[in-house]
Amino acid sequence: MIGCLCIHGFTGGLYEIEPLVAYLKEHTEWIIKSPLLPGHGVHLALEGVSYTEWIQTAEEALIELKQEVDTVYIIGFSMGGMIASYLASKYEVAKLVLLSPSRRYINIAQMGLDIGDMIKDRIVGRLQDNLLYKIYQHKRGHVPLRAYIEFLKCMKYTKPALKNIFCPVFVAQGIQDGMVPYKSTHYLAEEIPTDIEVIYYSDSKHHICLGKDKDVVNDAVLRFLKRTIST
Repeated sequence: MIGCLCIHGFTGGLYEIEPLVAYLKEHTEWIIKSPLLPGHGVHLALEGVSYTEWIQTAEEALIELKQEVDTVYIIGFSMGGMIASYLASKYEVAKLVLLSPSRRYINIAQMGLDIGDMIKDRIVGRLQDNLLYKIYQHKRGHVPLRAYIEFLKCMKYTKPALKNIFCPVFVAQGIQDGMVPYKSTHYLAEEIPTDIEVIYYSDSKHHICLGKDKDVVNDAVLRFLKRTIST
């Protein structure tokens, strides 16, 4: 039996990866777990929550999953990608998928373009249809400064794990990502000792599972996970 652990990103929730999770459930018979990290979700409550709690929650979900299946895959989005990398370095994992992994951040140039798009959408009356605007509105006023500090601690803690990953790795990265510069994938290739497979998506921003390329991303992830694996 195959199991798949899916980890969302910082200040986000299960909605960030739900299209991919639903796709995997529809096209496989795998056991799929998607833990909600402490303080995250539709109603953010990040005050007083530490990065160690995020890692612990994901790790407990992985341990529970490993007790139910023979083969484990891990998928991580953004900060979840770095947590997934840490777990893949610590436990026996068959394959690792990193979606817009936050190895490096922030893409200032692309953020400027995104803000420009919001201004244009506001002028023509389409602002409420802008995905980035809706996400920003959801998070505004609900992310304390300490949460950002905990995010930085999480990145510092998980980064050394990259050199201890030896399973097959697939990275999906949006060219228009305003949070993570797409060129940061080059650093991943240098730090992870095994060959990694990378696909860049020209129409995708940071939330790659929610954007224009989500269908092809879903298909690429599933094909990677199923490749040479007997279920």
